[in-house]
Amino acid sequence: MKINPIRVLLVEDNKTDAQLTERQIYKAESNVELRTVKDIEAVENNLIEFKPQLIISDYRLPGCSGLDVLQLAEKLSPGTTFIFLTGAINDEELAANTILSGASGYFLKKNLGNFHLRLAPYLKAVKSNSSLTSKTRTMIKDSRETINKNEEFLKSFDSVNVSHVEGIQKIREDLAKLKKDYDI
Repeated sequence: MKINPIRVLLVEDNKTDAQLTERQIYKAESNVELRTVKDIEAVENNLIEFKPQLIISDYRLPGCSGLDVLQLAEKLSPGTTFIFLTGAINDEELAANTILSGASGYFLKKNLGNFHLRLAPYLKAVKSNSSLTSKTRTMIKDSRETINKNEEFLKSFDSVNVSHVEGIQKIREDLAKLKKDYDI
């Protein structure tokens, strides 16, 4: 039985860094389908078509930041494991903010030689949870679409129906709890 490869999207604009990172990824896991992109448009296309299970992104990119990439990933592919690998920042507060914004990990390029060791647990988790993650991701996406449709309906509805807006907020809180409980 053939095991499907883990789909990894690498967001890196520096060719040398991309090549070094690719080697580390394959060192951590040989059964990987890897795509490397340089800009936010390519990220968006790959989130829709490639549907990565893991995203590894530099923080400073031409025309955007890694947080922009993270926000797009959260919007188009909620629950996808997201790791920052950067040499651009040596700021503990910013590193903490990336994690608080939803990143699963944060690593410096100066430690790239052993990145495969740090990456291995993330790849193992993606591999072992792929069916659960996929189902949960679909549920979250469907729920977000329903919420968005309801919000649009309520916006066009009379403002007297404040209780509906409160209900939507409760649904959002429940979804956030579900996301936290399933660690996605």
